[in-house]
Amino acid sequence: MTLRERLRALPAFPRPGLPDLDPKAAPPTPHELFVAWMDEAIDAGLLLPHAATLSTADVAGHVHARTLLLKDLTADGWWFASQSTAPKGRDLAANPHAAMTFLWPELGRQVKVTGSAASAGAEASRADFFARSDLSRAVGLVNHQSEPLASMEEYELAFAEALRAVTEDPELVAPDWTAYVLAPTEVEFWQAPDDGPHVRLLYRADSEGWTTGLMWP
Repeated sequence: MTLRERLRALPAFPRPGLPDLDPKAAPPTPHELFVAWMDEAIDAGLLLPHAATLSTADVAGHVHARTLLLKDLTADGWWFASQSTAPKGRDLAANPHAAMTFLWPELGRQVKVTGSAASAGAEASRADFFARSDLSRAVGLVNHQSEPLASMEEYELAFAEALRAVTEDPELVAPDWTAYVLAPTEVEFWQAPDDGPHVRLLYRADSEGWTTGLMWP
């Protein structure tokens, strides 16, 4: 069997009993619906429900994507963190437009958040860094993300030194560590059914707040 045949034979979703999405009962803001869906994903025991694909583009329009973890959701938007000197940080400095995509296949759900991402400021960035484990802080302190690496031994030495530094100095902060907020202009909720058409509900920001509308599947 070819790869194409194997892929075609895979089910779209692993089990029946998917939840539904009633557009008429949707809350007034996408933030409220997202929190409700995230709560359901967590309660269902999904693996890494807060993982999302962050898509960015550089000044030339070249698109880059990577998976990261959502850190918070506030009225300002969807929060994540990174080094400002990492590829995603450089992209956002040149072009703030970005999108975050969440996929919960066990629930037949996807959410796409589109807008502009910006630094939440020095205080929020420090707080995010301090909230991390020593291991995570050491990774952030090494700060050579996506640069060429000669050997794993080189990285292991740098990581060990960074771990020693953050362990000895709890107030140590990676200088380029940045908490970002993706302020949405559109948020799309996609719900698959057990049998029937998909439901796509789009929230769009305007001067009055949020408007909602359906989209063709």
